[in-house]
Amino acid sequence: MIPLSEFRDLHHAVTLLGMSGVGKTILSTALRRSANWFHYSADYRIGTRYLAEDILDNVKFKIMHMRDPFVANLLRSDSIYINHNISVDNLEPVSTFLGMYGDPAHGGLDKATFLERQELYRRAEVGSMKDAGGFMSKSWQIYGCKDFINDASGSLCEIVDPADPDDPVIAALTADSLILYIQPNAAYEDELKTRARTHPKPLFYNPVFITPKLADKPDDGAGVDTLDFARPLFPELLEFRRPRYQAIADNYGFTILADELFQPDEYGNTLPDAERFLDKVHAIVSEQAAASEAAAANLHRYVEACRERASRRQ
Repeated sequence: MIPLSEFRDLHHAVTLLGMSGVGKTILSTALRRSANWFHYSADYRIGTRYLAEDILDNVKFKIMHMRDPFVANLLRSDSIYINHNISVDNLEPVSTFLGMYGDPAHGGLDKATFLERQELYRRAEVGSMKDAGGFMSKSWQIYGCKDFINDASGSLCEIVDPADPDDPVIAALTADSLILYIQPNAAYEDELKTRARTHPKPLFYNPVFITPKLADKPDDGAGVDTLDFARPLFPELLEFRRPRYQAIADNYGFTILADELFQPDEYGNTLPDAERFLDKVHAIVSEQAAASEAAAANLHRYVEACRERASRRQ
C-alpha cells in the first residue's frame, strides 16, 4: 500500500463521478482556485467543442424567428455576429440547447427534436471523456498544472456499459485517472429531489430510461407542460443511475460518501483544500484496496499511471 506522503506527491488525475448537484463542480473549482489543479469540465468541453455550432445555430434560429426585421437583417448581412459566452462557471448555453420535452409554444421541444438533441449530447459527452487524457498533458505543458480534476457530467454513468472494461469511455478514464464516486446519503438525495421538483433543469437521459416515458406523449409536444413532465422523472432517474454509479466504482474505481468528503473542518469549512482532499482519498483507496482485489488492482493501476505521467514530464 502506498504511504500517504508518497500518495500526496503523485501527479494526480481524478475523475469525479456522481449525480448532478452532489458537489463535483464546487470541489473542482475549489481545487482549481486554491491549488492550481487543472479543472477539466465535461460540459465546458461539450459546449465549446462538440456542440458549439449547434448551440449558435439554435440561437440564430430563435433570433430569425423573432419577427424583428432590424435584428434579422443585421444578422443576415453579417453586420453583427452571435457568439456564446460559455465558461467553466457558466454552462447555461449547454443546458438551454439540450432543452426539455414539451409544448413548443411554451418553450418546449417536440419529441423528435428532444431526442435528436439527447443523442447529440450523448455523442458529445463520449467525446469529451475520451479527450480528458489529452488535456492532462496540455494542463502540464501549457499551464504547469501538476494535478488534474475531471469534473464529469452526472450522466457519465449513462453513456458507458459498466460491465464492459473495454467500453471506450471507461478504458480512456481508467488508463489515466482515478474514478471517485461521490455517494450521497438519503438526506442529501432528498435535497436533490426537492431541488429538482422546484427547479427542474434539462438533463441527458439514457434511451432505456426516457423512451418509455415518452411513449404515450404527443409527437409535437402540444399541451405538455415541460416542468410538469420533468418533475416526476428525477426521483426515478436517481434509482436508475444509482446502481450504474456503484457498478463503475466497484469495478473500476472507489466510493467516498459525500458526508465524509464535505465534512466540516475545525473552522467549519466544508470544502476540503487540496491537502485534505488527498488525505481523504488516500484513506478511502487504502481501506477499499485492503478489502477488495478489484480495488487493489485499481489502486495499483492508478499509482503506476501517475508515476508514468511524472516520468514523462521530467
